[in-house]
Amino acid sequence: MRQYTYPAWMVHCFDCPLHNIQWGDRMDYKRLGKRIREERLRLNLTQAVLAEAIEISDTYMGAIERGERNLTLDTLVRLVGRLGVTVDYLLADSVSDSDMNILEQFKQITDRQPLERKQLAIKVLRTIFSHFENEDK
Repeated sequence: MRQYTYPAWMVHCFDCPLHNIQWGDRMDYKRLGKRIREERLRLNLTQAVLAEAIEISDTYMGAIERGERNLTLDTLVRLVGRLGVTVDYLLADSVSDSDMNILEQFKQITDRQPLERKQLAIKVLRTIFSHFENEDK
């Protein structure tokens, strides 16, 4: 494996909490593939139909869902457009958890739900957090 030497300013930038990048972060292609598959099934699409819509082969689509193949940025952009999700939602399992990331995941999940379900989810969360606060006392 080739070793790279980075300038000091760049090393600082990688380790800086502001940039939320840490050494050792790796893309989890199996989790990405699993999320893609979940979204495809949510839309009742076959691999072949989705692959055709984003202009790739169904064999390649299957390999992406199994985490066996990487996908290009162009393919990712077409994929999120067809699935109706955001890039950060698909990559959520591969980035560090932060408040913004968690809020974005919650938004992505609730955006697809009717108002009544959103209100129920808020009640459930309030109950859970209330329970946690009582446990902490």
